[in-house]
Amino acid sequence: MTIETAALPTLRRDRMRVGLFGRVLRVLAMIGGGLLVLLGLLIAPLPGPFGLPIAVVGMMLVLRNSYWAKRQFIRMQQARPNWVMPVRRLMRRRPEFAPVFWQQTLRLERLLLSRSQRVLGRWRRQLRAGFRRVRP
Repeated sequence: MTIETAALPTLRRDRMRVGLFGRVLRVLAMIGGGLLVLLGLLIAPLPGPFGLPIAVVGMMLVLRNSYWAKRQFIRMQQARPNWVMPVRRLMRRRPEFAPVFWQQTLRLERLLLSRSQRVLGRWRRQLRAGFRRVRP
């Protein structure tokens, strides 16, 4: 038996260890991501925007480490694109928090109030018009 053939079984065992270690890390990342999503949902009703970013980070961990979760996310995106779009925008490399927050606020206002009671769009247009007049 040569040295190369004697070392072959140990290399296979090392690869299996790396594979097992990788699987364990993947499961731990999914559990941690799930906990972050739950934490974000619990924090979301509190004042401040801290719940949503925490939930998005948790969702990113779960989606990167679970093929099942990716498939479910894609199915949900196809079924309800308006619900998933803000999450996808926040999961980008450089997310735009302010536009996503503003768009969701306008959607919530449209959902809860009649057309005559909605004020956010009017306030924004008046504010922009005021800034245009101030510039030289």
